[in-house]
Amino acid sequence: AHRHGRGRTGGAGGGTGDPRRALGGFLRARRARVAPEHVGLAVGGRRRVRGLRREELAQLAGISVDYYVRLEQGRATQPSPEVLDALARALGLEAAERKHLATLTATRRGPVPATRVSPLLRRLLDSVEGFPAFVTNPRADVVAWNALGAELLGGLGDPGRRDHNNARYLFLDPASRKVFPDWEGRAREAVGQLRVSEGNYPDDAELAGLIAELTSHSDDFRRIWDTGEVLMCTAGRRRLCHPVAGLLTLDYETLHVPATPGETGLVVHVYTAEEGSEDAAALARLGRQSCQ
Repeated sequence: AHRHGRGRTGGAGGGTGDPRRALGGFLRARRARVAPEHVGLAVGGRRRVRGLRREELAQLAGISVDYYVRLEQGRATQPSPEVLDALARALGLEAAERKHLATLTATRRGPVPATRVSPLLRRLLDSVEGFPAFVTNPRADVVAWNALGAELLGGLGDPGRRDHNNARYLFLDPASRKVFPDWEGRAREAVGQLRVSEGNYPDDAELAGLIAELTSHSDDFRRIWDTGEVLMCTAGRRRLCHPVAGLLTLDYETLHVPATPGETGLVVHVYTAEEGSEDAAALARLGRQSCQ
């Protein structure tokens, strides 16, 4: 359950607003999850650290211990592509994690660009009225939606009913746990996506403020953030619960809208149900109700 806790802006998963701290935090979190015996290292005696030691990771990656320590401490911030590749292999990073590691060492700066929902995108949302759909920006703000999407996801269209930031809604509003029966998985996705945004926009004050707020007020957010979770918006299947339609199992797809100069790219999230299924029938009934 959600609990308020002591304020904290960092942890094993990295701090906010400082790419050097974020890089060190990400490396610490990733090496903590690698069991030495799984990478061919002998384990003897009692270990004081979870996962790999610094010197063990340096050995696996073929770099000096001193250089690796400087990476974790933020004193070496631009490793070569060869070093990044060696670290990624040693840590067993997946594609999204490899990309995030490279992002943290890039020189990219600046806040999240302006968000603009074009008239064409709004027409697209309205044209798929039989499917719940909504649009988010890199800060996890829901910036546009259609009627069915608003109804299904906790009442987006009802002023004051729910926060329009998905991460804040998930971690600070108990109602989100009723909407998402598999709340833990949904929460991990949200944290992983926020971490990607933090890597892309380390100087964004609003994004840093959001992460600091969630870190301060949600033990669950801190717990997941400290794992170093990294996730890209993809596709899959999700269960949602609606007070009228009941429990629905829906497929979802994410569509990335390219950014125009001076603006940020947006992500369109669309839910569908298997044709002829009970979920499809329930979604159709909910759609008729939301249009009344």
